[in-house]
Amino acid sequence: MHLPARTAPLIALVGATLFWAANYVLGAVAVREMSPVSLTALRWAIAAVPLLVIAQVVERPDWRAVLRTWPRQVVLALLGMVGYALFVYTALQHTSSVNASLVNALNPALIALGGALLVRRAPSRRATAGMLLGLVGVLVVITGGRVGDLLRSEANVGDVLMVGAIVVWTFYTLGGRGLAGVPPIASTAFQATIAAVVMSPFAVAGQVHWPTGRDAVVAVLVIAVLPSVGSYLLWNLALRRVPPAEAGSYLNLITVFTVLISALTGYALGWAQVVGGVLVLGGVLLVRDRAAVPTPTREPALSATSGG
Repeated sequence: MHLPARTAPLIALVGATLFWAANYVLGAVAVREMSPVSLTALRWAIAAVPLLVIAQVVERPDWRAVLRTWPRQVVLALLGMVGYALFVYTALQHTSSVNASLVNALNPALIALGGALLVRRAPSRRATAGMLLGLVGVLVVITGGRVGDLLRSEANVGDVLMVGAIVVWTFYTLGGRGLAGVPPIASTAFQATIAAVVMSPFAVAGQVHWPTGRDAVVAVLVIAVLPSVGSYLLWNLALRRVPPAEAGSYLNLITVFTVLISALTGYALGWAQVVGGVLVLGGVLLVRDRAAVPTPTREPALSATSGG
């Protein structure tokens, strides 16, 4: 039985977001035993080789042309592959995967507004309202509904680190727009290789350790395969048939899947997470005013807005 031409890309998008959601849930498991540095280094060291092979098979890129973009690729790798991962995995040492994904849900709105500023076009009132609504939602999540805690410096440090993560990812996404002529999977593979090289001195210095616990080992391997390879491949294949603006709306499923997976494993949602999540997702929908806010055509390796 053959799937309709329209159905297959949509299934790919759902699969990609499901795998990225797993990065939050399994990342929280891994950092119980290993450092964010170890997890980041091992993730990209394992993922780089299959990404290079898949890029060659699927895209057959001109690697010399890809290598000529190395200055920008290095910056992007430091931001998206290394910086974002370190922020997220450090945050997961202090907050839940649900909270992390809820804060991350603001990322599409932040990127859309960043794209508007980049082309010097003022965002619409609707987009501005959406951004403000999303910020309120993030504040509710971060403080557990006690927004006044921010003034007393009592906010959860993990949630604050996730705000740093989405800021880094925004710069990564917008910076990736200059690589429009480079095949996306090849670009991802090149950046993953750079990330592995950048993290190698930590391994030489003895700061990278392979976990000994079964749960952490499984978490590392799955993160290196599904979110790091599978999601990127599925996402970029889907973008051959689905416009980036439409595909971007699927990224909100990352939060949905993270909440569902966490709930199935016994995590109990609090009222602040529910209210904050609704506000964040509502803000994203408002920001998606395509007539006023240009949607970035390429997310660093993910080609849209926010992932993992």
